[in-house]
Amino acid sequence: MARIAVIGAGIVGLACAFHLRADGHEITVIDPAPEGDKCSWGNAGGIGVAEVVPAAMPGLFWRVPGWLLDPLGPLALRPAHAPRMLPWLAALASATRPKRMEQAAAALASLLGRVYADLCPMLAAVGLEGQLHRAGALTVYRKRLALYADRAEWDLKRRHGIVCEQISGAEARRLEPALGPDITFGVVTPAWSHVSDPKAIWAALLADARTHGVTVRQGKASDVRTEGRVQLASGEAVDCDAVVLAAGAWSAPLARQAGDRVLLESERGYNLTVPAPGVSLSREVIFAEQKFVATPLSVGLRIGGAAEFAGLNAAPNFARARALGKLGASYLPGLSLKGGLQWMGQRPATPDSLPVLGPSPRRPDIFYAFGHGHLGLTLAATTGRMAADYFAVRTPPVDPLPFSVARFN
Repeated sequence: MARIAVIGAGIVGLACAFHLRADGHEITVIDPAPEGDKCSWGNAGGIGVAEVVPAAMPGLFWRVPGWLLDPLGPLALRPAHAPRMLPWLAALASATRPKRMEQAAAALASLLGRVYADLCPMLAAVGLEGQLHRAGALTVYRKRLALYADRAEWDLKRRHGIVCEQISGAEARRLEPALGPDITFGVVTPAWSHVSDPKAIWAALLADARTHGVTVRQGKASDVRTEGRVQLASGEAVDCDAVVLAAGAWSAPLARQAGDRVLLESERGYNLTVPAPGVSLSREVIFAEQKFVATPLSVGLRIGGAAEFAGLNAAPNFARARALGKLGASYLPGLSLKGGLQWMGQRPATPDSLPVLGPSPRRPDIFYAFGHGHLGLTLAATTGRMAADYFAVRTPPVDPLPFSVARFN
């Protein structure tokens, strides 16, 4: 049994604590605000097991100018932050090369193929097996040209064994009658699922941790350079034998202290959750042209999406959340936005869309578990499983090499 400090009390950190605690380790979870707002709370609730397509698809940069020209479109880059992003953007450009993209997709597929085997038992253990709804997802298109532009992504998914069934607009409306008449095509991905409320899963994992003796320590981890100790900003320290770094978008500075360079950006996502939307959906619906989604949750209809690069400290631009609501209403004619709750979260994004999973090459006592981008909820349980396997010296369920931090060095 080891004393393991888990830095980060988001969904990934708590999933790691769950699996490590089950192996008999003594766990301390460290977070500046253990019960405060987390990226885990406001995600769209999708279990995106079909998301093998990395952001860095060939041809990506031809699309970017159009997205950036729309002030409330699917992508925003604040000018003041742009110079800091140059190394990350250069790596993104490199990752669009076909061979690199295919390798990243294969690596994502290996992880995503494990999701239900790891997630379902974890949900059952905390009494939330009923939270998972395996209803598939529906991607919709207004224009044939947009469907044609996405053909490489659908073909890539099919090559990795993902069922993607193209249907007509009329068939899409039969599945989801709330959709407007201008939908001309849809694609159904049956493997997809969604949860009732991401925050409820996070809260259940936190409660389960405390019930089973996990120490939850409020504090900001400021220094991991000394083996056997996590220094806190308060001047206190947590003694430990090993560290799991699961601090999401805030992980890179601590990884640098361990001697590891990481290309990590905060890809800020926005959403609007409408408690009484006046329309009903049975599954997550993905609106392909505008790059946003709508998910039926127990707390209302959540309309989420958009990617904004502005750094960790810039003030939120909630006009982006309101714009998502208006876009949702344009696709769902009966949608009421009254009482919609605005939210912004910091997604930890790597340029190749692969999380950072595995030990530090320089510090085998540190295991990295961050950089999941849009797939934090989806991959949390599998990440926790891989962390537990590492410390137990068990063979991991997937090859960890593609996710090593060494790829940035």
